[in-house]
Amino acid sequence: MKFNQVCILGIVSLSLLACDGQSLSNREKGTLGGAALGSGLGAIIGHATGSTGAGIAIGAGAGALAGGLIGNEQDNTKAAQDRQDERIRRQDEELRRQRRELDQMKQNQGY
Repeated sequence: MKFNQVCILGIVSLSLLACDGQSLSNREKGTLGGAALGSGLGAIIGHATGSTGAGIAIGAGAGALAGGLIGNEQDNTKAAQDRQDERIRRQDEELRRQRRELDQMKQNQGY
């Protein structure tokens, strides 16, 4: 019975978090997903060893930590890719500007 109550509490908590209105970062998604998976696995292991509550708590903490670390790395990779894309965009813009200047110079010199 306690397991069902914990599951219901988890579902309600996740539902309330989903009502924020802003999209979650990968770190936040990873933390929530890791906590959910960890608590589920912890509940199974804890139930088998006779300590369901401790299993849920330990599993949720470990899962949240692991999921948060993985999600944070994904966020960092995305930010680095966005910076690289911005540098490439600025370089392309500079090349177009230089080509226009060359074309103007050629026109002024009668080419």
